[in-house]
Amino acid sequence: MRPVSVFANGPEASMEHLRTHLRGQWRQALRAMMVLLSVHGLSPVQIAELLDCDPSTVRRWIVRFNQQGPAGLADRPRPGRPRIGGPRLLDRIAALLERAGPWTVPRLWRYLGRPKLSPRTLYRRLRVVAIWRRPKLVAGGDPGRWRAVAAITARLRALPRGALVWATDETHVHLLPHVRATWTLRSRRPEIGTPGKNQQVTVFGALEMTTGRWVYRLGRRCAADFIALLEQIRLAALAVPAIVVICDNDSIHHAHAVTDYLNEHPTMQVLFGARYSPHDNPVERIWAALKAFIANTAVSWPGRLRQIHAFFRARSPAELLTAAAPWTSPWLPAGYKRNFWNAA
Repeated sequence: MRPVSVFANGPEASMEHLRTHLRGQWRQALRAMMVLLSVHGLSPVQIAELLDCDPSTVRRWIVRFNQQGPAGLADRPRPGRPRIGGPRLLDRIAALLERAGPWTVPRLWRYLGRPKLSPRTLYRRLRVVAIWRRPKLVAGGDPGRWRAVAAITARLRALPRGALVWATDETHVHLLPHVRATWTLRSRRPEIGTPGKNQQVTVFGALEMTTGRWVYRLGRRCAADFIALLEQIRLAALAVPAIVVICDNDSIHHAHAVTDYLNEHPTMQVLFGARYSPHDNPVERIWAALKAFIANTAVSWPGRLRQIHAFFRARSPAELLTAAAPWTSPWLPAGYKRNFWNAA
């Protein structure tokens, strides 16, 4: 049975493709459409609204048709040298840039078959479809990520009422300043001094995912400091039936000393998130805020340590909870943050 009405639909990319051709190789057909719509009684303003152009453009082509007939709809000869490198060249450039690589203007020129273009002309054509920026590194991901996430969620659902769930992670802070983009005066690019010798400290942190309670310590990347963080978590909530700590798969979290500590404290459990999935951990967003806080500052080593302590002292649990947004993590069951069902 024939449908009552049919409407065109499709992805925005297809619509944009049609609009591009109407202004490119099909532009003479577009002008003929303006004339035909005018014959049917539509005003230039109405035609312009339908074809997404300016009314003066519609009037110009209707006048040319009235004066010269169909021949008036063709392009007139244009002064100057013809444009070098048209839409086909742009399509070839875009196809090359779909593949990751160290693309530069000379390299693109060679891969395009050494076209008869100057480097400056090729650069101008390249700017139409591309910009100069650094690639983004993306972790490969864990094929079993959703199984790991589902296992954590199931474990959290089975916890007794009043149990606490903590997310933990660690990051490294250096004496060498973290450099970030910032507003600067046009006349001078800021210069930040570098230390003669770099130093590093590992910051361990744990966030209670319903109240925003935060504990942290500075140390080295080793099992002993991770155990010390677990002890801080245990002492922060002694009268609870269970404490669950979720962390990544760093080797220090699997150390024998950590296993022995957990055997001595049966109320504590350590769950491991999916490999190569740092975006699941809400503490990562706190590290991002910390590094933005200390960015572009050259200080002494004691000054760098004071900056770290000042960052955490100046933020309330509610502010840390908002920065971390743990309710967006796939670890937590639905409604965990909203109902506080596990934080009696």
